Amino acid sequence: MRSAHQQNRRAWDENVQRKQRHTIPATSVQYENPLAHVDPCGWLGASVVGKRLLCLAAGGGKHSTLFATAGAIVTVVDISAKQLEQDRLIARQRGLNIRIVEASMDDLSALADASFDIVVHPVSTCYVPDVRPVYREVARVTVGSGIYISQHKQPVSQQAEAVATGRGYLLHEPYYRTGPLPVVPMDALHREQGTQEFLHRLEELLGELCKAGFVIEAVMEPKHADPLAEPGTFKHRSCFVPPFIKIRARRIGAEPTNAPVLWKP
Repeated sequence: MRSAHQQNRRAWDENVQRKQRHTIPATSVQYENPLAHVDPCGWLGASVVGKRLLCLAAGGGKHSTLFATAGAIVTVVDISAKQLEQDRLIARQRGLNIRIVEASMDDLSALADASFDIVVHPVSTCYVPDVRPVYREVARVTVGSGIYISQHKQPVSQQAEAVATGRGYLLHEPYYRTGPLPVVPMDALHREQGTQEFLHRLEELLGELCKAGFVIEAVMEPKHADPLAEPGTFKHRSCFVPPFIKIRARRIGAEPTNAPVLWKP
């Protein structure tokens, strides 16, 4: 039986071939103000020049090349060789020096301890069965007081149907489920074709981050809702189901096990 890592590596390689929506490199317009496109919240301040920055699970020729254009010292990690080929191609075309590492987000053994000032992690934790190894690895490679910005799929979005009913979007997956979600044969509004995904509860996405040695400084839910959108579209579904949660956290402890317990379940 193929593991989640193997299946997702193959699925994303195939998605690159199909030019799936999350595999398209940055546009020329985005390079005119690169930091604004990869940090729309302004959580990284006015400049990343000289900062050692890890783009985690972020292949595809967008995050790495835009951050490098903005002046950061960039490493990009992704499980998909095809996604990383795009980073390599765009970096060559634009004369950018980017370190490219093919690895899973929960095994960063190729990277040294405390080697990054910033870790930027787009939506992808849904592709691993457990977020704890991911957070431990991020904590290990991040310097003290370093910044970790991550975005995740909301668990309720993974529970809800893609198709609208007269009363919104019905929940059909249990919140406390174990094992992977059913694989979707075609791209849905909130799922990617052929991938194996896992639902992570908010207590895992937020609580395990704190346990790993981070303090959460900001949380936001990027707004995609449009009440005038056609039923069944991503923007209409987002009126009922928030698709993402975005977190800014700061590395605090020398050892993840020393992280304070900020709340108890």
